[in-house]
Amino acid sequence: MKKLMVVFILTLAVAGGLFAQVKKGDTAWVASKTVDLKSSTWFFAGTNGTLQMGDRVTVLQIDGTWAQVSSVSNSSLSGWTSVSNLSARQIVASTSSASASEVALAGKGFNQEVENAYKADGDLNYADVDKTEAITVAPADIYNFIVEGHLNTGEKK
Repeated sequence: MKKLMVVFILTLAVAGGLFAQVKKGDTAWVASKTVDLKSSTWFFAGTNGTLQMGDRVTVLQIDGTWAQVSSVSNSSLSGWTSVSNLSARQIVASTSSASASEVALAGKGFNQEVENAYKADGDLNYADVDKTEAITVAPADIYNFIVEGHLNTGEKK
């Protein structure tokens, strides 16, 4: 139980550090394979465009865990994304055999050393994690589930 609590606290600390890294006026880099730029800070908001891993952006403002950004290479492309999709450090493309998701995780501080530490601390079932990560659900289906279940859509009122 103590180990689980330590892992939880460390996870929160790392997540908090990620959010604190990017602030208004900063230059940041896309740290996810692709990022949809939303028209507002609502998960189901329309998409203004898409950025790719390593694209450089200017942070226009921060609203909680959302950042409004503008593409440096295409100033007409701007919108909102989760702060967790951004890195204060430049993401450099590599010719290594690492996958895009591995590069994104490493950019966020998760690397082979961290993974090995998790594996050494218990009986974690990575096959189930991989299986869960492979599940995809269309945003429209998620939205319908939320509406039909009378759940909060996260929209600011």
